[in-house]
Amino acid sequence: MAAKVMMPKGSDTMTEGKVLKWLKKEGDPVSTGDTVVEIETDKVDMEVEAMGGGVLRKILVQPGKVVPVGALLAVIGKPDEDISALVKGDGASARDVGLGLAPAKADASVGPTNAIAPGPAPAVGGTPPATPGPVVGGRVLASPLARKMAKEMGLDLASIAGTGPGGRIIRQDVERSAALPSHARAAAGREAPSPVRAPAPTPLRRPPAAPTGPEFFDEPLSSMRKTIATRLVQSKAPVPHFYLTIEVDMKRAKDLRESATLLDPALKLSYNDIILKACAAALRQHPEVNASFQGESIRYHNRVHLGMAVATDGGGLITPVIRNADAMSLQEISRETKDLVGRARTRKLLPDEYVGSTFSVSNLGMMGIEEFAAVINPPEGAILAVGAVTEKPVVADGRVEVGLRCRLTLSCDHRVVDGATGAKFLQTLKQILENPVYLAF
Repeated sequence: MAAKVMMPKGSDTMTEGKVLKWLKKEGDPVSTGDTVVEIETDKVDMEVEAMGGGVLRKILVQPGKVVPVGALLAVIGKPDEDISALVKGDGASARDVGLGLAPAKADASVGPTNAIAPGPAPAVGGTPPATPGPVVGGRVLASPLARKMAKEMGLDLASIAGTGPGGRIIRQDVERSAALPSHARAAAGREAPSPVRAPAPTPLRRPPAAPTGPEFFDEPLSSMRKTIATRLVQSKAPVPHFYLTIEVDMKRAKDLRESATLLDPALKLSYNDIILKACAAALRQHPEVNASFQGESIRYHNRVHLGMAVATDGGGLITPVIRNADAMSLQEISRETKDLVGRARTRKLLPDEYVGSTFSVSNLGMMGIEEFAAVINPPEGAILAVGAVTEKPVVADGRVEVGLRCRLTLSCDHRVVDGATGAKFLQTLKQILENPVYLAF
């Protein structure tokens, strides 16, 4: 029975997607687990793998075309099967539901009409745990693309953890494994990749020559940039923002970083790790800030899921989520953050890793920005903007000395968070950061 290849819904905000590249041609045989097409969603690039076999009979959407979620991309069937009804949209197939095509990791909230077979439930705390690729008949299950990449990189498939359907190894698994040191790769577990360092300042260069040619050029919006444009208008226009700024003494936070490095040099604890953990602890004490506007009600969240604003390599912004951050240790948050940020920058996040945050943090301190105001990510009630940790003269006990300071700005949705409520949250956050021993309890 023929199966439809549909444009999957990769996130709650996704309304359309772009076909990047077909990995099979019309007439090519398709086996279970073969990657058929690569698509661009509003958040990530993802592979779509075949969950059944046959022949790729008809490609209906060419690379570069943008189509809505649920649109028919192609049809897989037997070589002599009549697919005219499916191509015209008049027919339906039982394989659309359970045996159609699924992205390498599908959003479990998507219904059957999107032709996506739900994957295993994600583990509490973020990314589903990866397990070594399954072996069938002495052969490790992996997509052809992943198998080819592993061969080119000289990697042993048996040592790579698979996150595809049924534990199958897919492209992202190979890329993630290639970034690991050899001893970690052999463990075939879900280890954090090499720490992501802050981008180095752009060096000054000689001014370029005067441009020649056309006066301007127009570049079509990417799927991610379209979503950013839509979401920011939805946030800034109707949401009544107000802003609160507080300055924090970060000397003891610096001492904590240095002490942690002595105990575990591989950890590389950052100020951002400490601020995220402190935010989670402060939100536990002020649940009225860990809230979102629901139109006719305010939703107070019992769990703290922190979103982190991350700039991607190809331009645009994505917000990976640290789930149950209040229940995680500082060490766990540091490792989870580095893993999520590394994959966010290369658009390799799974769909359930960038939705569902209850409070967000945006940090531009590593770029030298001392203070800014962030735009709220609706329906959240607040977002924290983190500036640079800098040395500056401060007055202490009647004398001027060198201090280490950081300015934090809380953007609040006045429909959810009042001024006094936001101020109390910042006071608690300041107390925790200035006495980080609190984070050990």
